Amino acid sequence: MNHLSTSSGEFALTRFPEDPRDPLRAWDAADEYLLRHLDGIDGEPADLSGTVVVLGDRWGALVTALAGHRPVQITDSYLTQQATRANLSRNGVAEDTVRLRTTMDPPPPRIDVLLIRVPKGLSLLEDQLHRLAPHVHAGTLVVGAGMVTEIHTSTLQLFERILGPTTTSLAAKKARLIFCSPDTGLSRGANPWPRSYALPGGIGAVSGLTVTNHAGTFCADRLDIGTRFFLQNLPPLRGRGHVVDLGCGNGVIGLAAALSDDDAEVTFIDESYQALASAEATFEANVGAGTGSGAGTDSGAAGRATFLAADGMSGVPAGTVDLILTNPPFHTHRARTDATAWRMFNGSRAALRRGGELWVVANRHLGYHVKLRRLFGNCEVAASDRKFVVLRAVKR
Repeated sequence: MNHLSTSSGEFALTRFPEDPRDPLRAWDAADEYLLRHLDGIDGEPADLSGTVVVLGDRWGALVTALAGHRPVQITDSYLTQQATRANLSRNGVAEDTVRLRTTMDPPPPRIDVLLIRVPKGLSLLEDQLHRLAPHVHAGTLVVGAGMVTEIHTSTLQLFERILGPTTTSLAAKKARLIFCSPDTGLSRGANPWPRSYALPGGIGAVSGLTVTNHAGTFCADRLDIGTRFFLQNLPPLRGRGHVVDLGCGNGVIGLAAALSDDDAEVTFIDESYQALASAEATFEANVGAGTGSGAGTDSGAAGRATFLAADGMSGVPAGTVDLILTNPPFHTHRARTDATAWRMFNGSRAALRRGGELWVVANRHLGYHVKLRRLFGNCEVAASDRKFVVLRAVKR
């Protein structure tokens, strides 16, 4: 655990889920730079008396440090929300001090201070600036923050085009701030998100269908080659019972399962609220409305689709799943790690019924077969090419 020192106190912070072996902190130099700027290192302290909105806080460090101002946190990440709750509790701050909202929720009607941690992808930034722009006013304080490698000319152009005149600070500890003066008369055009595209042929039940992608979803403008290879090498999907599309993205894998068997119960799981919204829109366009993230089922395939925000399989009861299909990520934000995949594999084993199967598509060089064999006691290569491998592990 690490401690972040600010003018309002020292805060014990960790990432989520907490792992004492994790060498990465819950904040970085960009967060520190932003907090110092608000404290007045470049002049007068910022007026934070109005509605403060924090967009893109990575692990809740910013809103924990600013909890005295009752900020609104807007995030695309279930893990960020869980980290925020844990860090608030760890520092003796009541959870209702910070208002937690997702990127799919309506923004506050009026925003007086807008603090933005620049996200990894410009598409999510573009979408969120469009969503938030109608709620800022000429006097809104807008400050962005990011590492130098995260802020590009295109980043500044988005602020300019959607909010108003924009400048940047000098770099400090490889971090930089963005200052924007809202222009309420700006003609910003329509929000281009979400977007849709037609799937190619030759990929089974979903060939030629249209998928929907909200901003920030992986490969939002085309089918990624790993998923395409997976679709071409899926196991037989009829009679599988409860199928989980784990890390579902736009939901095309789970959609293939639903279309292959009218009796299938399909659960779409992702930690990204944007991804879940994409999967639900894709499912509704091609099958019908699902049950959302709540409990209960209705008759027909549409009634047996559930969309769940979770940390891997953490929201699924043990021993209730027959087949899990996944293309696990190998990074968290910009940090490359197999920790997420390892949690997904462990959670999958717990959630599977005896005889249930986990199917994984991954880059060959990641060597997931070693982990799966250690965990399940077995792992076989179901398909492979020069770049990807599809692995099958069975719970004995």
